[in-house]
Amino acid sequence: MYRSHTCGELRQENIQQTVTLSGWVQRSRDLGGMTFIDLRDRYGMTQLVFNLEDNSELCMQARKLGREFVIQVEGTVIERSSKNKNMPTGDVEIVVTSLRILNGSKTPPFTIEDDTDGGEELRAKYRYLDLRRNAVLQKLKLRNKVALETRKYLDNEGFMDVETPYLIKSTPEGARDFVVPSRMNGGEFYALPQSPQTFKQLLMVSGIDRYYQIVKCFRDEDLRADRQPEFTQIDCEMAFVEQEDILNTFEGMIKHLFQEVKNVTFDGAFPRMTYADAMHKYGSDKPDIRFELEFVYLTELAQNKGFSIFDNSEAVIAINAKDCSEYTRKQLDALTDWVKRPQIGASGMVYVKFNNDGTIKSSVDKFYSQEDLQAWGKLAHAEKGDLLLVLSGTLEKTRKQMNELRLHMGDELGLRNPNVFKPLWVMDFPLLEWDEDSQRFFAMHHPFTSPKAEDLHLIDSAPGDIRANAYDLAMNGVELGGGSIRIHDRELQSRMFDLLGFSKEDALAQFGFLMNAFEFGAPPHGGLAFGLDRLVATMDGSDSIRDYIAFPKNNSGRDVMIDAPSPLDESQLKELQITLDLK
Repeated sequence: MYRSHTCGELRQENIQQTVTLSGWVQRSRDLGGMTFIDLRDRYGMTQLVFNLEDNSELCMQARKLGREFVIQVEGTVIERSSKNKNMPTGDVEIVVTSLRILNGSKTPPFTIEDDTDGGEELRAKYRYLDLRRNAVLQKLKLRNKVALETRKYLDNEGFMDVETPYLIKSTPEGARDFVVPSRMNGGEFYALPQSPQTFKQLLMVSGIDRYYQIVKCFRDEDLRADRQPEFTQIDCEMAFVEQEDILNTFEGMIKHLFQEVKNVTFDGAFPRMTYADAMHKYGSDKPDIRFELEFVYLTELAQNKGFSIFDNSEAVIAINAKDCSEYTRKQLDALTDWVKRPQIGASGMVYVKFNNDGTIKSSVDKFYSQEDLQAWGKLAHAEKGDLLLVLSGTLEKTRKQMNELRLHMGDELGLRNPNVFKPLWVMDFPLLEWDEDSQRFFAMHHPFTSPKAEDLHLIDSAPGDIRANAYDLAMNGVELGGGSIRIHDRELQSRMFDLLGFSKEDALAQFGFLMNAFEFGAPPHGGLAFGLDRLVATMDGSDSIRDYIAFPKNNSGRDVMIDAPSPLDESQLKELQITLDLK
């Protein structure tokens, strides 16, 4: 056998035992007559000892070992004279009696340490080496634990794990599909699923009333820290349920995961907020409620005072940064430059300082009296020492900009503690959103979301005012998951396609299979899908999901390790009946 124990297993009770270990050389230290080597595997690290006086040949062999050599050793466990309290195995070491090199190693391109000297692109190219680092390994362990506990919870709740196809029909709604050419059906293509949405609904029609799947999904969209072209969903669907049943079930799942994985307990039910209130208070449908800084609308107070920027704005919105009146001019200029960046897009920022001495100082003193600014402060509940930050413009755009500024101030003021978790259900989303460019409605979630029964009378007169039976679970400013009660009636589904601008022919061509299924006794059903990558990253206090994925893509959607995507050979293109036009 290659090993009797792992490198993280040995303790004082193993002293005087003869053991065999295998692993990678982490580091080597020569101290005259003694050579020490730290041997590493995924379970931990153990110190090996080679004594020049006891076995000079073995000691000299050990001194030739380089970093990341794969070796097997046999030896006796002894108590360390200089214990290392930072290592679980730090009370013992192994006096090596036998050494075997299983494989050598080139010098790694970066150090395999928690604090590595390798840049992100270099580590991505050698991802198999990056995965040896304990910092990354712990993230994958966390992901594994979350997935395992998810399966335990859902199995206990009567859910069945059912696989759905990866090669499916392309539909133009939503994000772009990744497409796969079919050799056996020339000129035709599969699509990779953006989610198993229609299949899980068909499973409800099939009578499998509680389905789940931890499944890969694919979306061809612009990437960022919390997006990857392929990602993993905890995908769930339930039949014969109402919205409350789904919220209770998956609130229970999140509580279970945090208790079992993080030892974090949530007291009581998760708070709930309507989409309209979330946008009004925070300018976001996934607000971070670990801190206050709610929006204050100054529009009526700020307009008609001769300040044209506010006079010509649809909305004037402020946040009250408590105890920040001592911000310097340099700090305020830095904030102004920050909101003017292209990613935020504000034209500028106004500030009002409520100084500790009772005076009020503003960047718009020329246009507003002390009484005017005092009225702003009263509306914002500003006290001595507080600082108002103000943006203006169109309502929707200003809300988005102020949301970014609010989060930025939360970071600056240390209000976004990654070890504090604040969940929030966001409810009652609009069913539809209007696109000015195409002059048509799009589904805010997807075309199968059910409208609220009490809003159905608006379907012809005011479709934009219809609310959806849709809900998202947000936590710490991240959307962990979302879902809805689905349409299960063919006639209502057909009307929904009409609202979205589908012709009868297009609706049947793309979704006829689902609409036909609804005619064979489709039960009321609904579901929810969590992003596993985002969930794990949020539980670990990280903004990026990449390190929680074994082999992620970069911001360009490339895997630099295997150099994908890559061109196809001409013979493959010919077999697929594809001709490229790259002009």
